[in-house]
Amino acid sequence: MKITQVKISNFRGYKDETTIDFDNMTVFVGKNDVGKSTILEALDIFFNENKGNIKMDKEDVNKYGQDNGNNDIRISVIFDDLPSRIIIDSTNETTLLDEYLLNCCGKLEVVKTYTNLGKKENVSLKASHPTNPNCADLLLKKQRELKSILEEKSIPCDEMFKNAVMRKAIWDHYSDDLQLEEVEIDVTKEDAKNIWEKLKNYMPLYSLFQSDRQNSDGDNEIQDPMKLAVQEILKDLDIRKSLDEIATKVDSKLKEVADRTLEKLKEMNPEIANSLSPVIPATESLKWADVFKNVSISGDENIPINKRGSGVKRLVLLNFFRAEAERKKNEKNVPNIIYAIEEPETSQHPHHQKMFIEAFIELSEGHDTQVIMTTHSPEIVKMLNFKNLRLIQGIQIKEVVNIEEHNLPYPSLNEVNFLAFNESDNDYHNELYGYIESEGWLPEFKSEKPERFYIRLKKNGDTENEQKVLSEYIRHQIHHPENKHNAFFTNEELQQSINDMRKFIMAKK
Repeated sequence: MKITQVKISNFRGYKDETTIDFDNMTVFVGKNDVGKSTILEALDIFFNENKGNIKMDKEDVNKYGQDNGNNDIRISVIFDDLPSRIIIDSTNETTLLDEYLLNCCGKLEVVKTYTNLGKKENVSLKASHPTNPNCADLLLKKQRELKSILEEKSIPCDEMFKNAVMRKAIWDHYSDDLQLEEVEIDVTKEDAKNIWEKLKNYMPLYSLFQSDRQNSDGDNEIQDPMKLAVQEILKDLDIRKSLDEIATKVDSKLKEVADRTLEKLKEMNPEIANSLSPVIPATESLKWADVFKNVSISGDENIPINKRGSGVKRLVLLNFFRAEAERKKNEKNVPNIIYAIEEPETSQHPHHQKMFIEAFIELSEGHDTQVIMTTHSPEIVKMLNFKNLRLIQGIQIKEVVNIEEHNLPYPSLNEVNFLAFNESDNDYHNELYGYIESEGWLPEFKSEKPERFYIRLKKNGDTENEQKVLSEYIRHQIHHPENKHNAFFTNEELQQSINDMRKFIMAKK
């Protein structure tokens, strides 16, 4: 299954329900503290049930909502690419469609509501479901109750011992009067609990790599992925069993040595021997990870990874994260995996940034993988397609905007960077100026702006003064850096010129 939409409400900065569209690769851009990481962390809570990197607490409830008496957080995830057959009770195969568990758009919508200031999780499925009293709530009924309906209404059914078959027979009987309505089916109570427990087997594995991960634990363990690897390896049940056997044998041998020593001591001084006894730690208290505490990945001249630069450490750690996520996916036999990465550009050389993005784009093209990222890097934005980008705007009222070319003043990824980070560079200035010129609007644009003097450098070395608008003045300086006769434009002037050209283009359109 893959995420197609997420809805968040009353969680941190997201007061009102905010709907976010997802693609195989989805990248969130926007200013600092606008709510990019909140989306990734909400999904970590949703998928990993408060047992992942993020733990929900009372501080996660939106302050404005709380002031108005709303203490409930809602996180909904809508899936497509659904399994063709599922098992939701016993061993009986059925389909989500036959069980009326899909919403009005034919997708699986799982809603998690966190009550009591985020401490309690309730799960429901938003589905277009029968509400006719004669055939409603069948998913909550036990086998004997379903049989009773079949017998009472004389509804034929070939397999009276299969709940899925009996439900379908009843719904087929009322097919002309199902009274379908979109309702929320609570799957945390009564017999419906089993539905959610079974559905979880089809959920993707969600792995979150946070931007501040290497500093969050304050020690070398998180900085050296091999120590994480030791921890994960020692969780293996077969390995733990072998280690326990070794510990038991060592314990037995130690006791033998101690007993023999005390017996010999009794021959020389029984009083002292009787006052002594061996103290051997319990096998379950042994810290096997300490045995491998010096394990590391070392490079040239045996320099360990935790002594390398922050960029190298993060590079290795990020790829360890990828390898671990894939291992967990294979071990748990889950059908899909979601990589969620905050700011992959952190501490990375531009070349590594490019390699990261190319690798994640390739990953996202797989049938069983989705990639979600946040970024502050204009260069990363330029490597993506418009369909991959989501712009987050707003303070009290959040808006997550799909980037669509036809809605942009000028269809450029530089335009996305301008919207996301509120400033841009010489490339975008050139694009806007060139666009105005190509459309034949330049005379009109130049006639509307105050003029300034530009000292033009002739081929023979002479100079002459020319009147230019700000955008043309900057354009000339970008293209003729060898001309040192003019005061170089400031970043504020560059942004002002870009704003002027954007406003002009929007007015023309």
